[in-house]
Amino acid sequence: MRTYHCFWLLFWAGQPHQSFLTPLSKRTSGFPEKEKVLVLSGNSRQDLHRSKRSWMWNQFFLLEEYTGTDYQYVGKLHSDQDKGDGSLKYILSGDGAGDLFIINENTGDIQATKRLDREEKPVYILRAQAINRRTGRPVEPESEFIIKIHDINDNEPMFTKDIYNASIPEMSDVGTFVVQVTATDADDPTYGNSAKVVYSILQGQPYFSVESETGIIKTALLNMDRENREQYQVVIQAKDMGGQMGGLSGTTTVNITLTDVNDNPPRFPQSTYQFRAPESTPPDSPVGRIKANDADVDENAEIEYSITEGDGHDMFGITTDKDTQEGIITVKKTLDFENKNLYILKVEATNTHVDPRFLYLGPFKDSATVRIQVEDVDEPPVFSRPAYIMEVKEDVPINSIIGTVTAQDPDAARNPVKYSVDRHTDMDRVFNINSGNGSIFTSKPLDRETLLWHNITVIAAEIS
Repeated sequence: MRTYHCFWLLFWAGQPHQSFLTPLSKRTSGFPEKEKVLVLSGNSRQDLHRSKRSWMWNQFFLLEEYTGTDYQYVGKLHSDQDKGDGSLKYILSGDGAGDLFIINENTGDIQATKRLDREEKPVYILRAQAINRRTGRPVEPESEFIIKIHDINDNEPMFTKDIYNASIPEMSDVGTFVVQVTATDADDPTYGNSAKVVYSILQGQPYFSVESETGIIKTALLNMDRENREQYQVVIQAKDMGGQMGGLSGTTTVNITLTDVNDNPPRFPQSTYQFRAPESTPPDSPVGRIKANDADVDENAEIEYSITEGDGHDMFGITTDKDTQEGIITVKKTLDFENKNLYILKVEATNTHVDPRFLYLGPFKDSATVRIQVEDVDEPPVFSRPAYIMEVKEDVPINSIIGTVTAQDPDAARNPVKYSVDRHTDMDRVFNINSGNGSIFTSKPLDRETLLWHNITVIAAEIS
């Protein structure tokens, strides 16, 4: 008759909650309920040739981060050849054997000696064996088994960034994508909900919202205006356990900036401007500056000025100072107070970069009236002719009148004029002039053979 012997590995298939983690002293009096048994068989005590095995489990589970005062119970190793007389010795080898996992060589009870961290090592592969104490020979073939560390929710979600920065155009539609935040959880994603992360917004409503599953942040309020508020700080929470009560959470901050769009037309702060310009102002000289205000920035605030109407359209021009966005009014032609002393212009300010989406807000231009008062300048008398040619006979008597010059004050005052000869041009004092009426007469005899031409300069000055 052939005799068969059996070798059992008895393990408690613990569920992932504390009620099954009873101290060893309460559990080794007998086999636990619902034990899973691996049956190994051999041909005889002497022949250790391995016959067909019947695995009744794939792996065993222990809870990570066990906090009990006693060692955590793993399972029990037992051979049918164990008669309870101490003749057999149980041996454990493999991952963590003798350190993390120990076995009672007499009873076959296996325990975990330390807290295990699934995130550090999730699976341990061990081998169990029973040997005869006297001969040191195995009485059963060595069997291998796996201990899988069951996850507990001991890791909070961690965002990939502590601070996110994003920007969107102002006046964006509701639901506009802003940025996506991402949090990861080191717990086991295949077991329970420990690693299932749900996003929610803690700060930033009603302006923004976040999709609970994707972490995508979107705008939630219509017509957010940069000119009203430019910066927003949003706080997003990621909570594991699918967001259920008791889950762990982490947060991140999202700084959101509204960028500018051209949604503000230029506006003159006053409807009328007044400037004064002396009539002596040279052409291309500035007369004054005007500025239309635009709440936008950069290119959206760039303005072009033009003179659209007025009686001085040909007398004045306007250009844009690119640095200050001011309109510079300049003189184009010489001014004449006596001819015209007041000009009225209509000046228009227009945005150079118009966004068609916001044309409904009104025309992106504005106009103002500019009044320019020409100021009188005390001008010297003006002769009726630029040059006079007079003929005289060489034998005329002294004090003979040879001609008359005429000059007038061009100013509105029409002050009387007095005349004099520039003696630098008549060093010999050959001629003289009546200071009141401008008549020129001789004061010395003339000699044609000595000097044929006399060029003299006459000065006219106002009498104030």
